[in-house]
Amino acid sequence: MKVIDYLERSSAKYELSQHRPTFSAQQMAAEEHVPGMQVAKPVVVDADGEYIMCVLPACCKVDLDVLRRQLGTERVELADEGEMAKLFPDCSLGAEPPFGSMYGLSTLLDDTLEADEEIVFQGGTHQQAIRMAMSEYKRLVNPQVVSFSYHSR
Repeated sequence: MKVIDYLERSSAKYELSQHRPTFSAQQMAAEEHVPGMQVAKPVVVDADGEYIMCVLPACCKVDLDVLRRQLGTERVELADEGEMAKLFPDCSLGAEPPFGSMYGLSTLLDDTLEADEEIVFQGGTHQQAIRMAMSEYKRLVNPQVVSFSYHSR
């Protein structure tokens, strides 16, 4: 299912924009002229055999040890490209939208991103961006809000 179809069926309020191809959330932030703290970057982890989508600011990284403790699991590691391609067959690799529920995944939202009034994220391709109010995102996804990231330099 394409993210735009999902948003339309959910009567979501959003803005769609096109930009030059970008291959990281930080590049997209620059292309869209928004701070990296406002770009929602999805990262999928394998937690004891269960895939979980973690959504955090573009300029941050997942602290796997903190996440493992919060989830109460023995093992948490990043999903590899092969796993991502299987989980998101309708998306370009690395351009997945932060909608775990759309793909049957639990979604965790980092608390540093929750404070933003609106977020920007990739729409399944490397040249599409979607802008949406945080309240609208939370209505659609109903993520669990936790603290699991650190600012990368």
